[in-house]
Amino acid sequence: MTVLACVMSPHDVTFVEVRLKRVQYHQYGGPEVLRLEDFTPARPGPGEVLVRVRAAAANPMDWKIRSGALRSMTGREFPRGIGHDFAGVVEAVGAGVTRLRVGDEVLGGAPLRAAGAFAELVLAEEKAVAGKPAGLSFEDAAALPTPAVTAFQALIGKGRIRAGHAVFVHGCLGGVGRSACQIALARGAVVGGSCRTGTAPEARALGVGPIVDFDFDPAPLKGRFDLILDTAGTLPGGAARTMLKPGGRVIDIVPTPAKFLRSYLPGGFQVMIAQAVPEDLEAVARAAETGALRLPIARTVPLADAVPALTDLERGRIPARGKLVITV
Repeated sequence: MTVLACVMSPHDVTFVEVRLKRVQYHQYGGPEVLRLEDFTPARPGPGEVLVRVRAAAANPMDWKIRSGALRSMTGREFPRGIGHDFAGVVEAVGAGVTRLRVGDEVLGGAPLRAAGAFAELVLAEEKAVAGKPAGLSFEDAAALPTPAVTAFQALIGKGRIRAGHAVFVHGCLGGVGRSACQIALARGAVVGGSCRTGTAPEARALGVGPIVDFDFDPAPLKGRFDLILDTAGTLPGGAARTMLKPGGRVIDIVPTPAKFLRSYLPGGFQVMIAQAVPEDLEAVARAAETGALRLPIARTVPLADAVPALTDLERGRIPARGKLVITV
């Protein structure tokens, strides 16, 4: 048995016995460690909100964390929940929460250390949650937080793109890449990009051009771009330098210690980790509501079927051409 928070007023919380489910694991490892189990949701502390999840979306970051690749940041306490991006309804709020109220429809991301969005309830910091526009479904909203906010902060915050700029997106059909293309085009930029062999028509339909394969010769693109966004973290430095205009920038969203060191050197290279900024989350949600930003959903499954669906996705048994969304 576990506990559900029932709210009588924003800060007066009564807990009653119910059964709650969450996808979690008791040790780092492959997808075989995942279990759908009962769990006890924590009460929201200062600056936190408890959200009843309606939909949650999978990201490659989820299994990178579950594998233990980031254990220096995520710790060694188990069981651990999995999943970060979600949309749902605020169930309870902690002290000091002012932007959100019980009953608000929201979207956001769970903390890196705690995770736990593939569940009936998830705890998140208020700063990582924003109101969901009424015209946006819970499923479409859940697909946004990590990829769309990362793209938004890379292009608008770090890249400072504007109309007439030329942007190259390495990996233009992934979640971040697709978001970046749409955001850049909406700002009046010209967008080129790279994608896997055979997927150029899909990129072209987004408005991307020129389009190249991942393994491409940068010489024909010499000096064409104001900004290069490397969403895969695999673009060779020499290729990036060839394609940049004088004074151009390269933004890489796949951090490593070596890349952080490189960020301090001259040359316009920056490695970036997205931050929880509610205004940025609200901006991408508004864009999605108007249709200016959309991430395709490849598969939707109920929470009861989440573990096999996550396993199939990670092991390549289903096409990764869109988001896997788990509904609750």
